[in-house]
Amino acid sequence: MKVKQKFFLYLALIQLIIIVVVFFSINGMVSFVAAQTSTTDTMAYYNSPATYFLAISAAISMGASAFAAGLVLKTVGTAAISALTEREEAFGKIVVLVALGEAIAIYGLIVALLLVFRIPTPPS
Repeated sequence: MKVKQKFFLYLALIQLIIIVVVFFSINGMVSFVAAQTSTTDTMAYYNSPATYFLAISAAISMGASAFAAGLVLKTVGTAAISALTEREEAFGKIVVLVALGEAIAIYGLIVALLLVFRIPTPPS
């Protein structure tokens, strides 16, 4: 197995482990937060399926956008270095392309934050 393939295999394995840890620790985090409140009536808010789906959707949107931004920056960065060795005056155009690749991760972060703020909370 080549070094590059082994690196991406390890990277995918680490991401799967993180997804499993987050998925199975959501119930623990929700019950910990629910234990901080004084009434037991609020458990319905934290244990609702909407809470789980919103939290998992936020994690997927952030992870997928960061992965896509990494792929974009890998390909654009390689092409940018090649282009800069031939023509140094193309630096401004290359910076714009790299910034567009970074914007993908920022959009994913915005969507993840919007989803997190939609998680239902109990009335106070």
